[in-house]
Amino acid sequence: MRALISVYDKSGLVTFARGLADLGFELVASGGTATALQEAGLEPTRVEDVTSFPELLDGRVKTLHPRIHAGILARRDVQEDVAAIEEHGIEPIDLVCVNLYPFEQATGGLGLEEAEIIELIDVGGPSLLRAAAKNHDHVTAICRPQDYDEVLAELRERNGETSPETRRRLASVAFAVTAAYDSAISRWFQGVEEMPDTFVPTFDKALELAYGENPQQGAAYYAERGRRTHVLSRVEQLAGKPLSFNNVNDLSTGRLLIRELDHPGCVIVKHANPCGVAIAERIEDAYARALAADPVSAYGGVVVFNRAVTAALGEALKGQFVEVLFAPGYDEQAMEALAGKASVRILNDTERRALVETERDYRRVLGGLLVQDRDWDLPDRERMELVCGEVANDQWLDLLFAWRVVKHVTSNAIVLARRGQTLGIGAGQTSRVDAVRLAVEKARSLGHDLDGAVLASDAFFPFADGVEVALEAGIETIIQPGGSKRDDEVVDAVRSAGRAMVLTHRRHFRH
Repeated sequence: MRALISVYDKSGLVTFARGLADLGFELVASGGTATALQEAGLEPTRVEDVTSFPELLDGRVKTLHPRIHAGILARRDVQEDVAAIEEHGIEPIDLVCVNLYPFEQATGGLGLEEAEIIELIDVGGPSLLRAAAKNHDHVTAICRPQDYDEVLAELRERNGETSPETRRRLASVAFAVTAAYDSAISRWFQGVEEMPDTFVPTFDKALELAYGENPQQGAAYYAERGRRTHVLSRVEQLAGKPLSFNNVNDLSTGRLLIRELDHPGCVIVKHANPCGVAIAERIEDAYARALAADPVSAYGGVVVFNRAVTAALGEALKGQFVEVLFAPGYDEQAMEALAGKASVRILNDTERRALVETERDYRRVLGGLLVQDRDWDLPDRERMELVCGEVANDQWLDLLFAWRVVKHVTSNAIVLARRGQTLGIGAGQTSRVDAVRLAVEKARSLGHDLDGAVLASDAFFPFADGVEVALEAGIETIIQPGGSKRDDEVVDAVRSAGRAMVLTHRRHFRH
């Protein structure tokens, strides 16, 4: 039995190789792998002794040779294959252990020059893995150190062989690894500015989920390979049940919105829409105001903070039914207060790296994928236009707050706000006037006084009817993108009422 080993990551290498040797495998190794094994007291055969060729081109060519690949690819149950390798004196290889040059790590911030990155494109490694995986009926392909123990245990149990099922599973892993590797290289060559003709992102399973949006749907959470951060990066679950599909989806909405709030802030999300958002001088007050914005919808919501949960906040949260709590830290007394809520998923955010604004947004559709740049646009007063009325400084603060929130509400979206607190949110309506009516009705039903409040609309008002509903409810100032054929009529309605309107010249649809 022969095992070919050529690894960049040498984690667990010596233990695995020694286990193979104890089982009677002849070890064949290349370059640094052979040296590492020799230093550990093992006696591998070097690849150049098998091929009768030295390493060429500064290591670019080591294992690309018929004596290696024919030994891997020969089918033991095909007489012609067996005869061919016997004729040329080629011994079969039964196990291939390879992991690849760290191309993704090299492009992820090590400061390497382009020529150095090019040299980290592995050619021989993927070729070996693909050959072994193709011939998995006869060859075991291993490409991850975490598989070493399992493979060794099975080899010991089965007298030096692995089962067909194991070889097939490992072949699937190998092809996935080489596909992801090529995908990373392709993305690096393409850069981040263009929409390529072929789009090949790679995702790794980060979390098994009990089910999808509904119990009949299987589900898992996958994190995109090569991204600096993701919705659960450096997030520790301190307590509670496992996260669900809907939990993670709602959490993503909350995290994207909370990053835009500079003051102590709280975002409560229900069914992928914020239902209560508030900022304050203290995080306890931010939570109280976000909850008061719409306590009915907040029941069973995902609550996201941008400050640590204090003892007082923990006591306040103890009385609310919450699905998920997310914050950058928890006071010990807060955890004690929450200890009785065993089902609440308490997530501690230790991620301090900024989100990468070149990240693209993906949307699965029937048989395809919609890809777009993320809407990272932040409020910029310089490019906004005051088209009627006057706006005081405190109203500007409310306008910009509402404009940040409305971007994260499902279209058609309307947000009513005052003094850093949402008062009514109209989400996901098929007409803008209905979204306004819904926001007004929700605010009134919860006892919020709308006199002097502001309104943010994620897109233009096609008619004056929507703003007329808002003006009748007491809305003082409106912020919206503009761009309708009837902008003049809409502005005239606001001007006639003696109120103010700001055009952002930016739309924020979210579907």
